[in-house]
Amino acid sequence: MEFVHKSVLLHETIENLNIKPDGVYVDGTLGGAGHSSEICKHLSKDGHLIGIDQDEDAIAASSKRLSEFENRVTIIRDNYCNMISQLKDLNICGVDGIILDLGVSSYQLDAVSRGFTYRSDAPLDMRMDNRQEKTAADIVNTYSEQELFRVIRDYGEDPFAKNIAKHIVMQRSRAPIRTTEELNAVIRAAIPAKVRKNGGHPSKRTFQAIRIELNREMEVLNDSLDGMIDYLNPGGRICIITFHSLEDRIVKNAFRRNENPCTCPPDFPVCTCGKQSKGRVITRKPILPSEEEMAENSRSKSAKLRVFEKTYRMIHIGS
Repeated sequence: MEFVHKSVLLHETIENLNIKPDGVYVDGTLGGAGHSSEICKHLSKDGHLIGIDQDEDAIAASSKRLSEFENRVTIIRDNYCNMISQLKDLNICGVDGIILDLGVSSYQLDAVSRGFTYRSDAPLDMRMDNRQEKTAADIVNTYSEQELFRVIRDYGEDPFAKNIAKHIVMQRSRAPIRTTEELNAVIRAAIPAKVRKNGGHPSKRTFQAIRIELNREMEVLNDSLDGMIDYLNPGGRICIITFHSLEDRIVKNAFRRNENPCTCPPDFPVCTCGKQSKGRVITRKPILPSEEEMAENSRSKSAKLRVFEKTYRMIHIGS
């Protein structure tokens, strides 16, 4: 199966990166290299792109797609949480732009054997990096009922999270849940028929939640943002596309915190904490897909783009 993924908010992201022809850019979620190929088109022979992805299939597809740019590209198989150490290994001490396109790719959803989708029967896998031993089946069959409830509630935002967790534990006491269709059947039984009839696919939220938990998506994002902002050159920008409300909240809060890190009480006349702003939030409100893009690509509907720019000099913004 060919790795196909339609890049969301492509033009808006490229525009907001403010690409310098001789700059150094990092795509931390390389995927099929949709965003990266556009970045490369803006680079001169002195510019460089570092593409990072943990998915073996993405590495193969992007390597092929970016082969025309030859010496301008370095591709690394890793999680973007290790971006800074990878850049240091390349003797790169600062970059002019970073992009993250979060979530799961169209290819990963459509590749039935990967076990991401609830629309086809396959082993419960959902690993973005197949070098990882733990799979979705391990979560479903080993997490306690309370842990499953937390995951489905927090990452799936499913109002029936408690009942779904209860049904999973009941079913696995009879036999392990090994496939996507077996999990589908459990979820269907846990959700009232009236809701199943009028809502979307009953498994959508639970599958999303398990995928996020398995791949530590929120944890990785939360732990990586400050370091990436620190690694931007003056005037450099970081562009992040999210598809989940929790992801968006993490990005929004991190950008605000780096713009205004002052921890002094609001009634202090003068700042005494000494914490300095690292830059400014470019997007006070997130950039959303156009009506045209949403019509062409239904998976873009929940996308939000936020942008942060590193300042040319350290400035202080009081409370």
